[in-house]
Amino acid sequence: MTEHGGRRWRLVLISSPLQGHMTPMLQLGSYLHSRGFPITIVHSELNRPDPSNHPDFVFFPLPNNLSGTSVSSGVIQFLQALNDNCRPHLEKHLIQIINTQKETSEKESIVIIYDNLMFFAGSLAADLRLPSIILRSSCAAFLPAYRIIPQLHQEGRFPIQDSLLQEIIPELHPFRYKDLPFNGLPIQQILEMVTMITPKTPPVAFIWNTIEFLEQWALTQIHHQYQVPIFTIGPLHKTSPTLSTSFLEEDTSCISWLDKQSPKSVIYVSLGSLATIDAKVSTEMAWGLASTNQPFLWVVRPGSVHGCDWIEFLPEDLVSEMKVRGMIVKWAPQKDVLAHSAVGGFWSHCGWNSTLESVCEGVPMLCQPFNVDQMLNARYLSYVWKMGLEMVVERGEIESAIRRVLVSKEGEEMRRRAMEIEDQVRIAISHGGSSRNSMNDLVDFILSL
Repeated sequence: MTEHGGRRWRLVLISSPLQGHMTPMLQLGSYLHSRGFPITIVHSELNRPDPSNHPDFVFFPLPNNLSGTSVSSGVIQFLQALNDNCRPHLEKHLIQIINTQKETSEKESIVIIYDNLMFFAGSLAADLRLPSIILRSSCAAFLPAYRIIPQLHQEGRFPIQDSLLQEIIPELHPFRYKDLPFNGLPIQQILEMVTMITPKTPPVAFIWNTIEFLEQWALTQIHHQYQVPIFTIGPLHKTSPTLSTSFLEEDTSCISWLDKQSPKSVIYVSLGSLATIDAKVSTEMAWGLASTNQPFLWVVRPGSVHGCDWIEFLPEDLVSEMKVRGMIVKWAPQKDVLAHSAVGGFWSHCGWNSTLESVCEGVPMLCQPFNVDQMLNARYLSYVWKMGLEMVVERGEIESAIRRVLVSKEGEEMRRRAMEIEDQVRIAISHGGSSRNSMNDLVDFILSL
């Protein structure tokens, strides 16, 4: 139990059940525990974390009663049901703690740290007069990007006309209209989503899994709008590494396969834990990989191809050809793969965790974003940081893009830029660096509440 000036603290971390959100929350918990804070992880029954990987944490599951509701059945319905069902159970638990404290001399200061998708926690903390901090596991640019959508709608600039897709949004430079989140959804759904995930009660601070030098403009915008401290403590997988938090079993045999490949020769392909694509697109991906004559490691998540269990959509002759120089797995230990000397490029959906993991290892990226903040991340990679290419998923274009990254002068320049950024990340997470300082400042801030 952390004590400071006679006071004790209890940190209650409330995690979303999505892989890309659960992982940073557990990493944050590991860091704060290392600084002496007791950690309670509050989570839904969906995608429960493994307590055996975090024996020092207290885990408090919340019945979510989703009964078949999933992200694929509609994000708004899923998030609303998740928050509505989780709130009463946590409220009861916290009130019990508060009431117990009134009957004892052992007083604790409870601080709520919650994932932005678990938005009920902000209003609950306000109702119970507890300080709350939001952990954001997306890029910082995502917040100003989705907050501007209602304004663009009022001004007739959203939904986006085709002629404007490639144009830069003056208020969001260097992002284009096509990079905005939630593109393609019906406008009323988008506006409802923006309202839902915008904090109703301002937090006392934000924690961001990002690095100050990567997103200075966005962080300045956010600080100007909210006027609360922002702690940029990323990349959390480097500043606070933990045991695997993957929901899927990782096929570690791919590491020994990578050991047999030449340096910087392999293209690694993984489109994340949520994206689904049709068999036609996946087949184009397969032909594109096969035609490059470059070794590849391709993650095809079971159920990620519409109507298929795994890779039965691929013609047998193509599978045979691919096995000559490639390996297909159901899931991979991604951080280990990206750190391997054989990997020369990463074809990705550009989720923020994947983006940070690639940036930290100096690996250039081929960008195939799908939704939410992924288009913003792809724009960062291809236009701002200049260590990535935007993909067109057609076999000839795929072959050309992979060759550009792995064997061309352009690819050498991208690799040079990626390694420069990798060096800057190393400085940020070292003693006296921005992320390390921010982590220390976060601890001091919590102790001041």
